[in-house]
Amino acid sequence: MRMIHRTGLPALWRAFAMALCVAQAAPAQSRFEELAPVPGGVGFAGAFVGVSGEALLFAGGANFPEPVWDNDKVWHDRVFVLEEPDGAWQEVGRLAVGPRAYGASVTFGGELICIGGEDAEEVRADVFALSWGAGGLVSRTLPPLPHPLVSAAAARIGSTVYVVGGQNGKDIGSATAAALRLDLADADASWERIADLPGGPRAFAFAATQHDGRGERVFAFGGRRADADGPFGLAFLSDLWAFDPGAGTWAQRADAPVPLMAGAAVPMGQAHVVVLSYADGAVLRDVATQGVAMRDFDHPGFPRALYSYHAITDAWGSFGQLPDGADNQVTTTAVPWRGRVILPSGEVRPRVRTPRVWAVEAVPRAGAFSAVDYAVLCTYLLGMVGVGLWFAKRNRDTNDYFRGGQNVPFWAAACSIYATMLSSLTYVGLPALVFATDWLLYPGMWMILATAPIAIRIAMPFYRRIDATSAYEYFGQRFGPAVRSLSAGLFSLFHVSRMGIVMALTALAMSAVIGVDPWISVLVMGGLCLVYCTLGGIEAVIWTDTIQTVVLLGGALACVGFVLAGVDGGISGLLEAGDAAGKFRVVDADFGLDSFAHLSIWVVVLGGLGQNLSSYTADQAVVQRYVTTKDTASAARSIWMNGLMAVTGSLLFFVLGTGLWAFYRQNPERLDPTIQTDQVFPAFLGAELPVGLTGLIVAGIFAAAQSTVSTSMNSTATVLVTDFFRPRGACCDEAGYLRLAKMLTLVIGVLGTLAGFAFISPEIRSLMAEYFKVIGMFMGALGGLFLLGVTTRRAHGRGALVGLFGSVLVMVWIWQTSRVDGYLYAALGIGVCWVLGYAASFALRGRPTDLTGLTLHDEGESA
Repeated sequence: MRMIHRTGLPALWRAFAMALCVAQAAPAQSRFEELAPVPGGVGFAGAFVGVSGEALLFAGGANFPEPVWDNDKVWHDRVFVLEEPDGAWQEVGRLAVGPRAYGASVTFGGELICIGGEDAEEVRADVFALSWGAGGLVSRTLPPLPHPLVSAAAARIGSTVYVVGGQNGKDIGSATAAALRLDLADADASWERIADLPGGPRAFAFAATQHDGRGERVFAFGGRRADADGPFGLAFLSDLWAFDPGAGTWAQRADAPVPLMAGAAVPMGQAHVVVLSYADGAVLRDVATQGVAMRDFDHPGFPRALYSYHAITDAWGSFGQLPDGADNQVTTTAVPWRGRVILPSGEVRPRVRTPRVWAVEAVPRAGAFSAVDYAVLCTYLLGMVGVGLWFAKRNRDTNDYFRGGQNVPFWAAACSIYATMLSSLTYVGLPALVFATDWLLYPGMWMILATAPIAIRIAMPFYRRIDATSAYEYFGQRFGPAVRSLSAGLFSLFHVSRMGIVMALTALAMSAVIGVDPWISVLVMGGLCLVYCTLGGIEAVIWTDTIQTVVLLGGALACVGFVLAGVDGGISGLLEAGDAAGKFRVVDADFGLDSFAHLSIWVVVLGGLGQNLSSYTADQAVVQRYVTTKDTASAARSIWMNGLMAVTGSLLFFVLGTGLWAFYRQNPERLDPTIQTDQVFPAFLGAELPVGLTGLIVAGIFAAAQSTVSTSMNSTATVLVTDFFRPRGACCDEAGYLRLAKMLTLVIGVLGTLAGFAFISPEIRSLMAEYFKVIGMFMGALGGLFLLGVTTRRAHGRGALVGLFGSVLVMVWIWQTSRVDGYLYAALGIGVCWVLGYAASFALRGRPTDLTGLTLHDEGESA
């Protein structure tokens, strides 16, 4: 870790932290494997390269016949296909447009899109698509460019292809700063000119798309342009610009460490752009300085050091070196194919091409989990199983199994609520989200304090008054058995989904720290929860939650200390760097017509209120804690204590997320390009923490996950027994219901484990963002149903069913068709359910029911 020299306690801590962290992360490394060479023996520069179906296409290009200094350049029109990585290239046809080279190319919809280029006579503007399949090689014409273009850079976001820079003619003096785009999914679209690149005209630049934490961006960088004062009349560029498709603007980012031009760059992972080949102009400067002809200069080849750029931290780092025996191949296109990046042919020295083809991949960092760490983790896991076995002896009936005999201390109930609501979604997902963005979500964390009085004065007394084991017993009394069953079913679907998200996130964490396959982590986590939760019931869940709260908060606090120790300047350095980059932005005061699509302040406040209202009024996992304490005063204290823990604890995780950003911004070579953004905190644990402490923090991650998974298992089993089986007399006696409860806990655990496999996907950038959508689609409707019941007398069962169904359908429609930010889903679900339910209660005839004690309008409500 880096250090600054200063005196006092902070410096002593930094020295201590550095001394402990003996295992330092090595720079990112790459692995090269050579594939079959491109036919012809000479190689090509400036070919079109892409993927069609499962095959790799290589079309056109230019080269110099031997001897290269005595022959003119030749343009080609041959098309080659490589169908398997271990196969051989085959020639499958010719370009319909004739010989062509130095155009731009991207892959989309199973086609290789070929843009512009040149032949021996002139620069071209035509655009066409190539595809390969059972019908052979197929070519089709696309809308032409508005002007001829060669040596341009191209990238794609979704169906839209972007083209930046290039030359309008054969001479470098015709280089342009123009940027164009075309929607390939729109058959009637033509090329649209967007804002020019602010850095000025250039040719042989790079373009790649990547996510910067806030959205997909087009990154354009490097290249060369005419400069009368430069060697050979050229200027070599290193500036980097990011284009925001939504805003239509360019923003300058960190310059590359060296000038970059005429090479290949490709997105890697969820936030990296990797430069696999380039020229830096050094040789041209040397030739100009020595005053010799290029053919007489002993060219050493292009640079061997490779670079990566991380779009979130806006920092450049090393991507290792070319392997021995490999040359830097410029004027080629890098293409992802079959899980690796293909770098085919290209130029290795002036006029000299190579037919060699390389398959490149990043080497994942090996886990640094030691025997001591394993011992700490295993001790913790066995301890949790022991707690379950201990409480298994105390479960005499379902009251003990589901409500702990109503003997749980308020502080333990508070820790259990906190651990339940926290989970690894907060412990791992929240720092990752803050790492990628800023603090806009923090005001939403305070909404729990605004919700606590509602939970204490309205929800909790209702549930204790009717002596509810399940939250949906109230829905049954207020709206009838159909609403009760449907609500219980929605809750069960939500918690199985939540279990899957939590397990997947934790599995990704384990993969980053230990190196174990994510599915193994899901199995281990699910299996352990099945043991202690199935045996021990709610008391085992609450007391393990309490232990887990201490472990996870203590571990997070220690991690903040180690992160700050690795940031130049410590906390002051973090504040300075974060403020300059806008990482501490807390309020987005946008009230425009499209402000619903991002975390504007009203979205955060309403979203936070909606999520907390849903959880603290209609989520069985929370409501179940209300009835485990001995009286309402104890339950109220547990709610307040949980709220204060949540607000202060979330501050810890926000600082941790921004600290990770600052650490990796200053140490970009330590950030593994193979990890997902959700794995950034676990990756730090595995690479930067001392032996033993890593095991403790990993135990904390397991703790956070298990607290949620075990709660979901127990609360869902509670709902199924109480709301489905008991009303229908499924068992003859209490012992039968206890056995049924344990069996259902087991079944729910298995289903949640299976859901965990479904959420392990590299396509999901933020599992916490997905969780916001899940809670909104399911729990928002239930929160709205509770408010409909307690705030109105007119609402009845039929109206409630319309509100419930309508809310879920509307939320699914919003999810599929709109840009509404997922954080707002719960508030929208509440509002839609209440409005539809109330309106339907006017329109439909309902059965008269006794509402005594079931609404806020009763005089005895405060009792």
